[in-house]
Amino acid sequence: MNTTTIARERYNFASLRTYIAAAIFICGNIIVPQLCHLIPNGGLIFLPIYFFTLVGTFKCGWKVGLMTAILSPLVNCALFGMPPVASLPAILIKSLALVGSIALVSKYMRFSILSVAIAVIAYQLVGMSAEFLMDFNFMHALQDVRIGWPGILIQIVGGYLLLKAVEKW
Repeated sequence: MNTTTIARERYNFASLRTYIAAAIFICGNIIVPQLCHLIPNGGLIFLPIYFFTLVGTFKCGWKVGLMTAILSPLVNCALFGMPPVASLPAILIKSLALVGSIALVSKYMRFSILSVAIAVIAYQLVGMSAEFLMDFNFMHALQDVRIGWPGILIQIVGGYLLLKAVEKW
């Protein structure tokens, strides 16, 4: 068992540490999107609502990731109206798919930039499929790839670099 697996086992629903970690990542998923929304279409371009879900899930495991994935978009919507209520189902599906893809990737692969890329590509594919099934609009389903490709790259490269930087903590 590697040290990342051991560290993640410390995060369970009976531990205060789990809720504190989730709160920290949720705060990140509230602050960063607000900064991105200062740029026209910043949310669509940078996909900030997923970044700390990715980091939290890789760092602390699926339990922290699950809380971050569900609460981040709901709190943002309630406090700031972003994402809009109409977008919540797709964002929640993608957020949950991100947690699931990271959980699977982490089970079968060592942490690397490739494992991050596979997790991001997997959740995007699930999200695109779900969005297409919701409104049968292919261009809308491809929006994250067409407009949000910088955010996808930030998730892969930035997420990997941040996780490597905090690996010892």
